[in-house]
Amino acid sequence: MKIEKLTENKIRVIVNNDDLDKNNIDFNAIMNRSVETQNLFLEILERAEEELNFNIDGYKLLIEAFSSTDEVLVFTITKYQPKDLSNCNNSLDTLKKKKINVKRKSINFSSKHIIYSFNSFEEFCNFCSCINNTGKFDIKKFSKNISLFLYNNTYYLVVKNINIKYESVNAFYSIASEFGKLLSPSKSFENKLLEYGKVIIKKNAIDTGIKYFV
Repeated sequence: MKIEKLTENKIRVIVNNDDLDKNNIDFNAIMNRSVETQNLFLEILERAEEELNFNIDGYKLLIEAFSSTDEVLVFTITKYQPKDLSNCNNSLDTLKKKKINVKRKSINFSSKHIIYSFNSFEEFCNFCSCINNTGKFDIKKFSKNISLFLYNNTYYLVVKNINIKYESVNAFYSIASEFGKLLSPSKSFENKLLEYGKVIIKKNAIDTGIKYFV
């Protein structure tokens, strides 16, 4: 299990099959509100508080799950303060007495050409780090034509010739959506990137990002 702090109010948790086996949880039943699943999330929150100072007292939690591969799950946990603070008394002690709800995201695309925007180069590097941490994601099997551009202080990842039959294709979209924003690709916008944007990484952008910045 790996826990990373994304912002002061958001963490990412990467859970593999060994972690699930340790807690007697079936991969396909992770969304069930069982005692075992409840204990796993409490363990995650306790570790996050101890290791990352991610304190949830007085906050509501949004927990989202992404299926990355057949052996890896990626969770994001976001804490936020409700407008009516009187209705929120969350703490680890109170969560032990309540059921934790998990929202599952599933994304399916059939496009062979996509563009993602990132607010900063750091966000792109964090995305590369998460792809790398999933362990079994082979970028070259997903696409061999991936470029990174800088235009108007925003970074754009242009991915072409996507192998939509690649078994982990949905994992890519799930992880990318955590860090970037999916855009509707158009020839005119891509031409604008080519003409006015700056090429940061011409090809193999994700592998290059992993190699040099992760």
